[in-house]
Amino acid sequence: MLAIIGGSGLYSLGQDFHLLDQKSRKTPYGETSADVLLGRWHELGIAFLPRHGAGHRVPPHAVNYRANLWALKQAGVSRIIAVNAVGGIGTDMAPRTLALPHQLIDYSSGREHSFFDGDDGVVQHVDFSQPYSASLRNCLQQAAVQLGLVLVTSGTYGCTNGPRFETAAEIERMRRDGCSIVGMTGMPEAGLARELEIEYACLALVVNWAAGIDDSEISMEEIMANLEQGIQQLNPLLLAAARSIEA
Repeated sequence: MLAIIGGSGLYSLGQDFHLLDQKSRKTPYGETSADVLLGRWHELGIAFLPRHGAGHRVPPHAVNYRANLWALKQAGVSRIIAVNAVGGIGTDMAPRTLALPHQLIDYSSGREHSFFDGDDGVVQHVDFSQPYSASLRNCLQQAAVQLGLVLVTSGTYGCTNGPRFETAAEIERMRRDGCSIVGMTGMPEAGLARELEIEYACLALVVNWAAGIDDSEISMEEIMANLEQGIQQLNPLLLAAARSIEA
């Protein structure tokens, strides 16, 4: 089953999603951000989980990523498209750009980032050289071509802790490191999915220039306006990709 994890601005799949079941928020790792919703989206069986909970009540550093991913796995999810609102660093990452990163760098700290905590007495490691699923990324790319949407098909996601925005110096460091977008929720989500052997891809919506990239201050009004416009392109892309994945 395919799951969509909704980021900022994507709290439901709309009126075309028909709820069939929902899973309890309780897991061995604590409570999820919200119930995992299982239903039919058009003709597709889909799971949906809003990362920040209903009404965006959970800040990025406080999301229980382990509980969220565990609950999705237990619900039968084998593939995830994760939607992330991000800031643009690269010159091709202007606000309202849709992007499909192929790499990431984790600058976050203090988060429960692994299921392999050593409690079972066994040290385990997973390969994470390529953090995103090539097959899911290909489905998203083909869906964008089908719809005539512009999608930046490479880039490096830099994940910071939040909830504050970054300083201009931090963004400059990230730019030198090779980051093209910056967000607060890309990790440990992607790594946990890999540990659970769930295919995972990030679909990012750029909602502002990152700090210091232009001369303006970061404005929540601008971010919300860009989210509203970007979601109008995002939903058709998700649906087209989901149809391809589930075909």
